Amino acid sequence: MVLFKNAVALVTGGASGLGRATVERFARAGSKVVLGDLSTSKGADVAKELGDNVVFVPVDVTSEKDITEALQVAKTKFGRLDVSVNCAGIAVAVKTYNFNKKLPHKLDDFAKVLTVNTVGTFNVIRLSAGLMGENEPNKDGQRGVIVNTASVAAYDGQIGQAAYAASKAGVVGMTLPIARDLSTHGIRICTIAPGLFDTPMLQALPEKVRTFLAATVPFPKRLGDPAEYAQLVESIVDNPLLNGETIRLDGSLRMMP
Repeated sequence: MVLFKNAVALVTGGASGLGRATVERFARAGSKVVLGDLSTSKGADVAKELGDNVVFVPVDVTSEKDITEALQVAKTKFGRLDVSVNCAGIAVAVKTYNFNKKLPHKLDDFAKVLTVNTVGTFNVIRLSAGLMGENEPNKDGQRGVIVNTASVAAYDGQIGQAAYAASKAGVVGMTLPIARDLSTHGIRICTIAPGLFDTPMLQALPEKVRTFLAATVPFPKRLGDPAEYAQLVESIVDNPLLNGETIRLDGSLRMMP
């Protein structure tokens, strides 16, 4: 049976933020992890810090070659793949059209965000499913679990978030059809839509801005802790009836323009 505490997992974007918290939670539970992140990340340092059960593999989630190699590491070193967690992502903050400068949103920037966040997530899903499908099913017929990361921006995108919101809405939109696609082989998939979390992206903002953003969360009135995201990943993995669902993790936040 696939359980969080004895899983073999691939976590993309695992060198920082939500991904790192997830890798750390897997490692503390005694699970084995392939930490995938860019070669320029601190992934190797994180893996070394967490011990022999965590292996860093440099990956670009949009690369079939990179993800295939990461999955081969999971199979060769740990024997299988039970869980795949998609945390890799990027963002830009640009209005659709800047009327002061008479400049439209760069199409390349829009396409890049969708390519990394949506296409990259799908790339990891489609390749991970193949390796999970080799697992022996449990009594429910389950062979593996996939967890994606969307955002509340998929529903409440703010000014300047056209690219980011579209990319995360794509992740939300493909969750149910993929759950249906993979159901015949016992692979579950859910998506988490985080609100405002204390990640490197927000840590780069001035303290005054961070305080203001935290105050917009109804309750608890603070930024989310990445460990709380990781806690939900564990709950999804261990609850066999969660499938095809997107779960908001946001303290009831609804983003205003």
